[in-house]
Amino acid sequence: MLKNNVIVVAGGAGLIGREFIKTIVKNDGIAIIADIDIDHAIQIKDQLSKQHKTENIDTISLDINDKNSVQSVINNIHKQYGQIDALINNAYPRNKNFGKHFFDVEYGDFCENINIHLGGYFLTSQQFIQYFIKQGGGNIVNMSSIYGVIAPKFEIYNDSKMGMPVEYAVIKSALIHLTRYMAKYCQGNNIKVNSISPGGILDGQPQLFLDKYNANCIGKGMLDKQDLGGTLLYLLSNMSQYLNGQNIVIDDGFSL
Repeated sequence: MLKNNVIVVAGGAGLIGREFIKTIVKNDGIAIIADIDIDHAIQIKDQLSKQHKTENIDTISLDINDKNSVQSVINNIHKQYGQIDALINNAYPRNKNFGKHFFDVEYGDFCENINIHLGGYFLTSQQFIQYFIKQGGGNIVNMSSIYGVIAPKFEIYNDSKMGMPVEYAVIKSALIHLTRYMAKYCQGNNIKVNSISPGGILDGQPQLFLDKYNANCIGKGMLDKQDLGGTLLYLLSNMSQYLNGQNIVIDDGFSL
């Protein structure tokens, strides 16, 4: 379905990024793990290449907040493969103070986290779109969140050390509109720009929190990371040829 498509996954060495790499190579695509931690990216490449018996995984260093780094990624991948078919914006940059409670968030930290996350997605998309226009087409998938769609359900965080950072909600909601903006801006250039808004993804959360979360869902409850693969494949393939500027929610009904 993705045969010989060259797909760059920013943040490809992370929890969700690794699953996206698997989805791409399972469907005959060429997956590029683009990550700021290149050593970790190489480890993930070696693991997945062995696991899936494939040579279609590559790595490259990427800092989404550095224009030169983004341009270098584009130039080097084009030089090696002659094309780039899609970018998945999946990086999760944040500073050391990210995630504090609302009244404890300092203005400087709030602005910095928006700059490095939302700004990084903007910069990376901007540079790839310029490349896609010259190429004659391309595809961008942005990773947002249900908390970019709905207000947080603060009650599920009671009696736990977990919370919903205000910066996260602001970034992810803005990202959905940035997705629409870029889709419209690219009109006539054969470029798709869509976003995915997953609900919570299982990653060792406390059972008390999971029970409260799952009570808001319709069937399975909190999803596994691999549950996003089908939607990603749809957005990367020709099956979604006329889907543009849209946000797809995957949350087992949590946001209803």
